[in-house]
Amino acid sequence: MLSGPGSLRRAHFGPLSAFLALWLLSGGVSYAADSTPEAAPAAAAPAAAPPAEAPIDPQVARGKYLTDAGDCVSCHTRKGGAAFAGGLGFPTPFGTLYSSNITPDNETGIGKWTAADLRKAMHEGIAPGGKHLFPAFPYTAFTKVTDQDVEAIFAYLKTLKAETYRPPANSPAFAMRWPMAIWNALFFKPGRYVPDASKPAEWNTGAYLVEGLGHCSACHSPRNMFMAEVQERAYAGGAIMDEVAEGKVRRWSAVNLTSAKGGLAAWTVEHLASYLKTGVSDVAGTFGPMNDVIVNSTSKLTDDDVKAMAVYLKGLPVQENQGQPVSGADVQAGAEIYKKRCDECHGSSGSGGMFTAPPLAGSAIVQATDPASLLNVILYAPKRAEGISYGEWETMKPYADVLSDAEIASVANYIRGSWDNKAPAVKPADVAAQR
Repeated sequence: MLSGPGSLRRAHFGPLSAFLALWLLSGGVSYAADSTPEAAPAAAAPAAAPPAEAPIDPQVARGKYLTDAGDCVSCHTRKGGAAFAGGLGFPTPFGTLYSSNITPDNETGIGKWTAADLRKAMHEGIAPGGKHLFPAFPYTAFTKVTDQDVEAIFAYLKTLKAETYRPPANSPAFAMRWPMAIWNALFFKPGRYVPDASKPAEWNTGAYLVEGLGHCSACHSPRNMFMAEVQERAYAGGAIMDEVAEGKVRRWSAVNLTSAKGGLAAWTVEHLASYLKTGVSDVAGTFGPMNDVIVNSTSKLTDDDVKAMAVYLKGLPVQENQGQPVSGADVQAGAEIYKKRCDECHGSSGSGGMFTAPPLAGSAIVQATDPASLLNVILYAPKRAEGISYGEWETMKPYADVLSDAEIASVANYIRGSWDNKAPAVKPADVAAQR
């Protein structure tokens, strides 16, 4: 396992060529024509020589790749702020946490950190000085990353421009750090990823990515009252609090990533790989919080590594969705609204079409136990990330100003209970909470 250049398999030689351009610096000399006073008019000067290539540090290049795999920039960059300088707010039931500055600034960043300091933070959740970190920084997943890979990440972070910026203070509930020692004792098991010898190398590569740097379970697993992931329901879907415009916080739900009927049963490895690499597949397109994950992280990975992630995800133990499915009466209440507003693109069978819209039948978003993301799509329409295209699919319009809370709940129940979909009922109050 973990062998091969440029991917997340352990590299003993140079990084992937697709990333080399990030590390080249301009240089070189140009050539002048010979032109003495007695000489005949000179021929045109030869084209300038290609710029000389600066030496490439393989460890730094690999660290860049691994930092992309961890999607570090998405969490450590506030809106309008410098990359990696921190300050992004994470709303929680206990208040707001702000991400730290991880540029090499000596006073406000990690300029005085050593590689050993970063290893302790990522592997144990402890910053220099013995300060416990909160699991909004997912050290519970990063603990699986090898020492060598953490050192490569550190080498890359040290090349960033130092930004002098101190993030806002966390909410008062997070003033005390010592309770995290108790939390860690109860819910955290440190240790590096150990390959499963019974599985092929591709599966192990996917596991290393998904379970470690990708920290996919952080959003896609339910949490208990202490905000720890419920291991018995790993990857069965979770909830995300996402900061939006004007200081408002909109909640999103993360889908069931297992091959349950209400999860990714309708997805193939190829569907997953395409979605992670490009943001779109035949069965879905990215929107909401996944936009940043794909644009800043998975789209930058090699095809082999993305496919390995898909292989691992398709092999997860099935976790069926919970909750009583919507009743037949509630389903039929939204039939007319669906026929008027949705049928033209998504079809009477819910199967969508190549030139109209993605399928609703079998959709993980539609069948999620928590309907938050589905309701956001109906209310506000899916917002695509810059650079991502849904191909020939029609652009969906928002219905926040068209349909009432009761009407949106009705049409949501129709699609959550039709075409063999099974999901709990949506209430008008659920819609109101997403407005």
